[in-house]
Amino acid sequence: MPFSQPRHEFFHASETKKIDKVGLFDSDSILQITIRGNIRDIMGDRNDDAQYHPISLSYTLNDKEVSVPLKCKTRGNFRRSKSNCQYPPILLNFSKQNAANTIFEEQDKIKLVMPCRDDEFVVREYLVYKLYNLITDKSFKARLVNVHLYDSLKSRETDSFYGMLLEEDGQMAKRNGMKILEKKMLRPENIESEIFLRMAVFEYLIGNTDWSLPYLHNTRIIAFDSASIPSVVPYDFDHAGIVEAPYAFPPEELQLSSTRERRYRGNCLPDLNEFKDVIALYNRKKNEIYALYAQCPYISAKYLKSTNRFLDQFFETINNPKKFKEDFSYPCLNKNITIKGLEN
Repeated sequence: MPFSQPRHEFFHASETKKIDKVGLFDSDSILQITIRGNIRDIMGDRNDDAQYHPISLSYTLNDKEVSVPLKCKTRGNFRRSKSNCQYPPILLNFSKQNAANTIFEEQDKIKLVMPCRDDEFVVREYLVYKLYNLITDKSFKARLVNVHLYDSLKSRETDSFYGMLLEEDGQMAKRNGMKILEKKMLRPENIESEIFLRMAVFEYLIGNTDWSLPYLHNTRIIAFDSASIPSVVPYDFDHAGIVEAPYAFPPEELQLSSTRERRYRGNCLPDLNEFKDVIALYNRKKNEIYALYAQCPYISAKYLKSTNRFLDQFFETINNPKKFKEDFSYPCLNKNITIKGLEN
């Protein structure tokens, strides 16, 4: 179901004139794109061995339409299933030749997040990416897009809806002067401690338990080289409590009533003073975090109010010694909890 707010209020011709001077993820303006192809076949191909399909992607720059031929296929796990989501996530695969001199010229394979149930949840997840950008540069950038699907066989265009483009793994690593490591079974003690704690506290802040470091579940590992201490970068936040997606539920092993109930899933630190610098960072970023939501014109007043309450609870906990100890000592008291399915 498309988000009900009108799109034309959020996109201005004056903004498009800036696009050619900045990278794809250097602008917060909404990029309007049209995808043309055999949409029915693309959306129906949701198997594990999904095939690439030819499409064209067009956008407007300086009052001129730019069209880029490429190929795409469905991707993902939970969101790819027809029983879970209306639209599957899409992998856009550009060729260097076709993308040259376009806004996508630096892209190779880039993820397009599509609405699962309602595109307001895409906007909410987009804000989570922007929130983590406030915490560290070792994070994925995201860009909202207004998507039009045009089925070339039926000569029919769908209603527009919000989608989200995500920075490629390799580009995120390169931006930080690092590279991606495909190394599983790393423990928190093997990771740059400051970055791990920033991430673990962030996952607690947003109410997300859908991640794992050892199994690289919704996490990526970056490092300068194979001999240096690696860092962890999280992604995929639609199951976070702050997003409030109706299909999201916490793992039963954690004994939580909903994703709005937080659980700290970092490592056990008997000395809670080790959190001191990270907690201080979040307190310094407090006003920016609230402002990110308060200044976003794409969310409802009701959701803003709910999110402010959720953020209030987080800051109350991290600044209350008793509550902080109770919540952040959880890994020390429950060391042997394993979430089913992550090993697969």
